[in-house]
Amino acid sequence: MRVLVIGASMNPSRTSNQALEMLQSYDHEVIAIGSKEATVHGIDVVVDKPEFVEIDTVTLYINPSIQPDYYEYLTALKPRRVIFNPGTENPDFMKSLMSNDIQIEEACTLVMLRTNQF
Repeated sequence: MRVLVIGASMNPSRTSNQALEMLQSYDHEVIAIGSKEATVHGIDVVVDKPEFVEIDTVTLYINPSIQPDYYEYLTALKPRRVIFNPGTENPDFMKSLMSNDIQIEEACTLVMLRTNQF
């Protein structure tokens, strides 16, 4: 499964950093967007919004105040679903995604992986 992490961090104590590592350990193809270019757990983190294709899942680790910059971008990517991790919940964005036939989940990616619900 191809997973896009938005809000990827180089800081190992950040949940997004742990998600990059755990997603890979569960054999998902991981791509990432962050605020700084870096390589984290062997994954190139980009700062722009590339036209990725065949994204199954987007997992968000960005504050709702930053999310409007991603509304059109994520809708255009047409992922199957977007996961709103704790602290990223955004009712307006959720409604918009659902109206575009994109599933939303309010959940923790790490918990979903550990409990085989991903």
